Amino acid sequence: MPRIDIAVPGIPTPIASYTPAARAGNLVFAAGQLASDFKHGVAAEARIDPAFPFYGSAIKKQSRYVLENLARTFKAAGTSLAHVVKAQVFHTDLANFNGFDEVWKEFFPPPPPRTTIGTTGLLIPGTLVEIDLVATMPPAAGRVVQSEGPRPLASYSEAVVVGDLVFAAGQLASDFKIGVPREARVDPAFPYYGSSIKRQARYVLENLAKTFRAAGTSLDRVVKAQVFLTDLNNFFAFDEVWREFFSTPPPRTTIGTTGLLVTDTLVEIDLIAALPSARLERIAVPDIPRPLAHYTPATRAGDLVFAGGQIASDYKTGVPAEARVDPAFPFYGSDVKRQTRCVLENLAKTFKAAGTSLGQVVKAQVFHTDLANFVEFDEVWREFFPTPPPRTTVGTTGLLVPGTLVEIDLIAAVP
Repeated sequence: MPRIDIAVPGIPTPIASYTPAARAGNLVFAAGQLASDFKHGVAAEARIDPAFPFYGSAIKKQSRYVLENLARTFKAAGTSLAHVVKAQVFHTDLANFNGFDEVWKEFFPPPPPRTTIGTTGLLIPGTLVEIDLVATMPPAAGRVVQSEGPRPLASYSEAVVVGDLVFAAGQLASDFKIGVPREARVDPAFPYYGSSIKRQARYVLENLAKTFRAAGTSLDRVVKAQVFLTDLNNFFAFDEVWREFFSTPPPRTTIGTTGLLVTDTLVEIDLIAALPSARLERIAVPDIPRPLAHYTPATRAGDLVFAGGQIASDYKTGVPAEARVDPAFPFYGSDVKRQTRCVLENLAKTFKAAGTSLGQVVKAQVFHTDLANFVEFDEVWREFFPTPPPRTTVGTTGLLVPGTLVEIDLIAAVP
């Protein structure tokens, strides 16, 4: 199942090095899109006219612009927004969410599973939202899943089954009635008993277990996890709960977020699982650093390989010497270039161990602690990806090892 790149002539051509979309089997992975024509910043049709500042909504205009271009992208791939099976939405200001969701409902009468988080920034100043979508081809239509878990207020499905995979919406610790429910909170009468992050993590994972059970699978079959924390200081306690639910841990990406959609929620968990019918293989990669946390470097599910997000750490000293500029020679080299090269070399080893390569990557997500590092990052990216995959790039409040600047999350096809 080799990667097939999709040309989309009717949308703006990006400045950076990525492809609008790639197909692997029955799945189409689109690059994250934002409201830019890549000539003037925010496209004119996605802006409020300054002569009429009280007419219209910037977030609505930008959301519509992005979704129209994504509709063109999927049409070029032979599918449509009606076949989207997974959405991730990154907002620079979550106060824009309600206006965004009103537009979302126009494009998605039956809404796909969705994860929505706050980001520190996007690559074009003035852009407010980046939308990242995965769709299936029409002959492989998805099946919507609904469990007995809490029903969300916003417009999205709990999960969709496509072929041998289950794409779940990101979940957080809310009953969508009172906010964070009592069972996910520390009792204020007993403030020193229990842990808010542990209670919330447990609540979320129990509900995700219900989701996958309704889909015909289980947490044991999770092939990919992304974890968004409002405070990375909560990570260690979170990871203790994670170990209770995952004796054999899936690949995982963990980043900091500026916020989640329900007040006082601390973590959002986004999972993809395989059905029992899928061939599942946990990939051992002996020649890359062993992480301290509880996850697997990669999992192969059928003809796709899901890698854990990787950062430039040896997990012994922090950022290793080879990924740092030598302080004795501070004007020679670049920290982000060194770190990017270190990460991509380790991901190349990971995919080689799984029977594929960076040339077969169908989806990339890149999380930067400082978007000012992007141009140097992209120079290294071009070295590793002469034919670049679809990519989403957003800012993050932080990564799990101090001094790391970038985390790279990849999915590849097996040719």
